[in-house]
Amino acid sequence: MSVADSGGSRGTDTGRPPLLLIEDTPSLRLVYEQVLRNAGHTVTSEMTGAGGRAAFRRLRPPVVLLDLMLPDCDGLDLMQAMLAEAPETRVIVITANGSINKAVAAMRAGAHEFLVKPFDEQRFVDAVRNALAASAPAAPAAPPPRHSAFIGDSRPMQEVYARIASVARSMATVFITGESGTGKELCAQAVHDQSGRAGGPFIALNCGAIPTDLLESEVFGHLKGAFTGAIQDKPGAAAAADGGTLFLDEVCELDLNLQTKLLRFLQTSQIQPVGAARPRKVDVRIVCATNRDPLAEVRAGRFREDLYYRLHVVPIHMPPLRTRGADVVGIAATMLRRYAAEEGKRFEGLSLEVIELFQRLPWPGNVRQLLNVLRNVVVLHDGPQVTLEMLPLELHHHAELARPDGDAPPPASDDIAAALAPLMGRTLAEIERLVIEAALARHDGSVPRTARALDVAPSTLYRKLDGWNRRDGG
Repeated sequence: MSVADSGGSRGTDTGRPPLLLIEDTPSLRLVYEQVLRNAGHTVTSEMTGAGGRAAFRRLRPPVVLLDLMLPDCDGLDLMQAMLAEAPETRVIVITANGSINKAVAAMRAGAHEFLVKPFDEQRFVDAVRNALAASAPAAPAAPPPRHSAFIGDSRPMQEVYARIASVARSMATVFITGESGTGKELCAQAVHDQSGRAGGPFIALNCGAIPTDLLESEVFGHLKGAFTGAIQDKPGAAAAADGGTLFLDEVCELDLNLQTKLLRFLQTSQIQPVGAARPRKVDVRIVCATNRDPLAEVRAGRFREDLYYRLHVVPIHMPPLRTRGADVVGIAATMLRRYAAEEGKRFEGLSLEVIELFQRLPWPGNVRQLLNVLRNVVVLHDGPQVTLEMLPLELHHHAELARPDGDAPPPASDDIAAALAPLMGRTLAEIERLVIEAALARHDGSVPRTARALDVAPSTLYRKLDGWNRRDGG
């Protein structure tokens, strides 16, 4: 890590308490102090857990930079004690490469961010800046701005709005995580719309929906004649996003070879279309998303560690719908009115029984599942209220599984027979196609994810889909 000036003003006094650095290695402590002071921060440092605890109680710093390996105590225990005293404190944990599991445990215990040694100076400064922004007290009368596409003001979503507002004007790469259907693309669009690049293009690319052999061309483009079927020049998503934002959805689906090229692109801001003799520079901000645990993908060897740290600068986690409280009712009411207007129906609201059920359901498909249910109801029924009888059958099944006593009766043999009845009389090949198409729909058309769920190779599914398309097309 360099001690070069990071570009911030020197000696700035913000009037806030100093940052607290707890690091037991003298040489690293001096380097970190210098970088922070070059960036305009006031910092107090300690070398032991006891000294750090005393300084914390004396200063009440907004941000603590904490090495997890201390000579006199466990850094994780110290962090939990500090957060118990001052939950608003933002703790950035620092750990060695071999202790990533401990850093993940710290994140789960309430750490704001973690850094793995050795780390880039700019990443260090950005992490502190983002932690300070998150720790700044918000005026009660001025909640963080909410993008027009979002619905809901629950506390988890307020945190998302605040993080978007704090990072939007930056050029830092944003890494969005969350379950399928939580609105990761909406989050990426909001980051773009609130940034200085709002007038430029927003290009979204689903890395999981494109065959591996076509991904490089889709991202970086190709020249006419570069390969069989390249009948004309194609700019690619990175070139199309020049001056704007490139959103890479399901980024963990990228092939390892393409991950290497993406890392080179992030380092140089240059693209080289397939078949081109020389690269060219583009001005693109990267926002990416995944519904997987990216660190687990790194540990499994499916995602490059250096690419992870290049992309994972500012994380934003989209909360699942089941944790958003009354938001589910607000989303349902708003979208019900919108769908009713589109379909020419008379719906005005939800019955009390439906409201109670919606708040109790686990919503495994999150907001996407809720919107699917509402569209189904509006298309097949009419108002003025949505009643339990109008809801799809599968939702009643989820409701049964979500009963407060947690005991759902096992399916009766008659129920199993009824479920299998539509398959009777079909050939095995027809049943196979029905199962694969249903699995693809469940996984939003992602062949790699569907292949993992069915425990088959993605190439097997691509081959079957290609055969069915040719057969259907004559």
